[in-house]
Amino acid sequence: MSAESRAARVSGGEAKGEGGPGAWWQPSWWRLPTGRAVSWLRARGRRAVRWGRARTQGTASWLRALGQRPTPWLPARAQGPASWLLHTRAQELASWLHTRAQGPASWLHTRAQGPARWLHARGRRLMSSLRTRGRRPASWLRPTAWVVLALSTLVLVLAGCARATLVNRAYYQDVLDEQDAYERLYDEVLVDPATARVTRDLLGRLPVPAAQVTANLKNVLPPATLRTLVDEQIGHAVAYLRGEEPRLSLTVDLRPVLTNIGSFAGIYLGDLVASAQGRQSADFPAFTRDLSAALGDIAQGRRPANLPELRLDRDTARQATDWLMGPVPEDRRAALRPQVEAALGTGDAASALAAVGPYALGGKGEAAADLSDLTDDGHWSVLPDLEAAGVDLGAAQQARLFTRLTLGWVQGGAVLLGLAAAAVLAFTGGASWPVRLRRVGAALTVGGALASLVFAVADGQVGGLMVRPPEHWPPSLRSLLDDVQHGAADALLRVGLITAALPLLAGLVLVGASWAYEKAVARRAELRPRTRRRRAVVGAAGGALVAAALAGTVLAPMAAGKEARELCLGSASLCDKRYDEVAYLATHNAMSTTADRFIGPLQDPDITAQLDAGARGLLIDTTTWETPDEVAERLQLADFPPDMKEQISLLIKRANPPRPGLWLCHAVCRAGAIPLVETLRSIGGWLDAHPGEVVTLIVQDAIDGERTRTAFRQAGLERLVFTPDADPGRPWPKLGDMISSGRRLVVLAEQADGPAPWYRNFYRYGMETPFSYTSPQQMACVPHRGGTGKRLFLLNHFITDKGGSRLDAAVVNQRAFILDRAHRCARERGRPVNFIAVDFATIGDARGAVDTLNKEH
Repeated sequence: MSAESRAARVSGGEAKGEGGPGAWWQPSWWRLPTGRAVSWLRARGRRAVRWGRARTQGTASWLRALGQRPTPWLPARAQGPASWLLHTRAQELASWLHTRAQGPASWLHTRAQGPARWLHARGRRLMSSLRTRGRRPASWLRPTAWVVLALSTLVLVLAGCARATLVNRAYYQDVLDEQDAYERLYDEVLVDPATARVTRDLLGRLPVPAAQVTANLKNVLPPATLRTLVDEQIGHAVAYLRGEEPRLSLTVDLRPVLTNIGSFAGIYLGDLVASAQGRQSADFPAFTRDLSAALGDIAQGRRPANLPELRLDRDTARQATDWLMGPVPEDRRAALRPQVEAALGTGDAASALAAVGPYALGGKGEAAADLSDLTDDGHWSVLPDLEAAGVDLGAAQQARLFTRLTLGWVQGGAVLLGLAAAAVLAFTGGASWPVRLRRVGAALTVGGALASLVFAVADGQVGGLMVRPPEHWPPSLRSLLDDVQHGAADALLRVGLITAALPLLAGLVLVGASWAYEKAVARRAELRPRTRRRRAVVGAAGGALVAAALAGTVLAPMAAGKEARELCLGSASLCDKRYDEVAYLATHNAMSTTADRFIGPLQDPDITAQLDAGARGLLIDTTTWETPDEVAERLQLADFPPDMKEQISLLIKRANPPRPGLWLCHAVCRAGAIPLVETLRSIGGWLDAHPGEVVTLIVQDAIDGERTRTAFRQAGLERLVFTPDADPGRPWPKLGDMISSGRRLVVLAEQADGPAPWYRNFYRYGMETPFSYTSPQQMACVPHRGGTGKRLFLLNHFITDKGGSRLDAAVVNQRAFILDRAHRCARERGRPVNFIAVDFATIGDARGAVDTLNKEH
């Protein structure tokens, strides 16, 4: 259909009255003159017609009256012809006059209406033409609006994705949590062999064993504190990307770490420091200042002030001299030894320390100076160290340009242009509204598809945008950085695709809905007679579908499911294995944990969390709090002068008051302790929540068996303990039988053997390997306590080098290392390994090794 025909059609459809569509659009400069002319002509025509009709009707009425009225002046004989003449002829004359009068009136009326119709038709045609031209935009406007709407959609999707990810702190936190970055930093990066070499070199400069430093690292810098520090750096990075900070600044506030150290020291050293200061409560700031000053004086070879005299006998002074001469170079020992011996012989420990201080603390002084340069009032600027390490930060600068541009005027302009383009497509043109909605929907669909394509292409190019760590970085650190970056890229792609799907789906809905509406309107007449029947069919089909779905939810699981099977230690196959045929992951010194703030912990999670992580054997130490009398008994065996023994006893009484009750401690309760009964109660609660598990306690007992039985009774565990056969040579029952009986807690002691029948001595039933290894290469399978030929076999698989070693645990806890030693010891000792006791069980894959051994058995 041509434009003229469409215009004529619109004009004809709208020229039916002044109130038709578009009448509001007629301009006043045309409507007023035309209306006045038409009204004037119509009025003149009507007045002429009315005048003609009035004159004609008057004459006709006079003639009729004349014909009907009798004529008294005529004789009766003459009334007949008179009546005929006056009545009949008068009526004919009246009709003729009326007809003649209507002719000029009709002619005048026709002549008056002609110009009116012509003017009216011309006005209508002009109005229709103007309306059509006003509604129909230029040919380039709608395609341009369509393209603008699609591109605006693309820009808004990119901007929304950037706002939800790149400049959102929660995005980075979620990525780090998904990759378990904080725990991996402790359990993988720190203990990486490549990292361990550097760590040992750095920690070797400190006057504290490296194992103690690494073991206490989670106490000094727990994951929660580390997360807070990292979150601060995320905040700086996000502010930089948003343009709120002009430069990228990464500054770590170390004051929370110092606070942890202070609180940690206050828990365990408060009484001792207060006693040394002669105060009721410890003044740690003063103590720290005095200690730092004393170490500084010693490092410079100066005699520190405020150190008390230390009286030693000859033999003790000689032993102390040998210990102090250790850091001194061999070529200087001969000249320096007499000076140190003389100072110690007179009790002048300060002079002796000053003599060897430059050699013992020289490296520590340099380390302290390095630390002083590193921090500024408790803050550490990380950026210079990253740049010095060769980390390229160009990607951060590129990201800043993108985010500032996208989230600035570009996003605002895209919103305005998109709305304007959508309005042009939706409200202009002569097409029907479904067609116009289809245009809008198509533009949104294309914009969402373009955004999806951009993210797909970016996913293929993401490798080139990532920061590449230097080759000299440890493999575990490079792996962690790669995983975090890939996790961030995956999260960004996921958010981007979801964001792009919104306009894509909205556009498809508009297109589909408008198309369906047109189809429904076209087929309405055809479908109307069959509506009721179709509704009945659809309702019946829907009801059958719902009934089938409900029946399926009940019958399908019954058909597809299997009968419940009993599980033992998480496996049905182990239920038929005897207790002494199964391997168990055991945690050495399970109570000494970072979670419970032990000094020198050997595990990170608490006992319940260890059970959750797969431990089924717990090596624990039961004891009471040390009393001054017990300390005095130990002092009697030491080679100290009597006055010094008295001073030490007095110090212990003041600084280490005993606490009542039974405790789980490692060596000294002052270094960490948890109550025995409460811990046993938590183990019982865990067993109740896991009815298919068997747990073994191997107790290093410093309390007698009767007090142990009382503690188990108070904890409510006598209902769970298993009583071994009195004959250690008899086979143990199957795990399934133990679980069915409810007796799933085996308790064995290193010293006691009763009096409770369930409290047996471990070495009557089991044997073990040595445990005093200082390096992985020393681990052997030779017999130790318990001899040989026993049914239970304990593999002590940990390094003890002045405490537990987190670095060595990363080596010996590897699956291959454990399996190799377990196979070797099984061959040499003639029995499979049952308990594999490890330190820091969350490091490495000791649980995987235990699972492999059980599959092999």
